[in-house]
This record gives sequence, C-alpha cells and structure tokens, in this order.
Amino acid sequence: MLYELIAIVRPGNLAEVKEIARTTGSLILRSGGTIRGLNNWGVFSLPKRTRKHQAQHTDGHYFVMRYDASSKIQEDVRTTLGLDPRMIKFTSVKLGDGTLAALSKVSGDVKWDRREEF
Repeated sequence: MLYELIAIVRPGNLAEVKEIARTTGSLILRSGGTIRGLNNWGVFSLPKRTRKHQAQHTDGHYFVMRYDASSKIQEDVRTTLGLDPRMIKFTSVKLGDGTLAALSKVSGDVKWDRREEF
C-alpha cells in the first residue's frame, strides 16, 4: 500500500526533525518498505494551540513522507511516532489500493509553496 505521512515536530531544532524522519525511514526500510519521497515544509503556525506531552504548542515543523509498506509496518510507524515526545501531531493517509497501475501514477514529490530539502 502507498501511504503519505504528514508529521508535525516541535520547532526549534532541525536535527530533531531529521532524526525523527531518519528513524521512521529506517523502520520502513528494515521491514521491506520503500520510501518514495521526503519533503521538509518548514515551520508553520498550527491551526489551533495544541497541548502535547505537558507543553503548549502554537508552531510546528512539518515534514511529509510518501512510502510503500504493509499495514503491519504502518502500525509500527504509528506506534513509534506516537511514543516520541518530540512529536506534536501526525497523520497517515492511504493513497493507493496496492495495484501497480494505481501506484505508478503517484509521484514521491509533494508540492508546497515554501519548503526546504533535507
């Protein structure tokens, strides 16, 4: 299955964002998945104030990752990100139904107005 992960990390340290992306990517690759794309969107204001891990957040550092993986790997990614105290929010969306014809039309690039490459 093809998934798109949108993650929001507490802002202030790009090294933390890179480490979370690297950890997530290695979890996917070790389990036999494939990473199609990784984009750094930078720091933006959150839609509303969010309380996570006993801290209030108004801004977050966004990154997006597209990857092919099984549903078991998807569960492992969600569990790992959910336990990380540096994460503010994350969501994962299934983009394809798993057929090669449908997946070949989806690129790894995620367009956004302002982004910085890792």
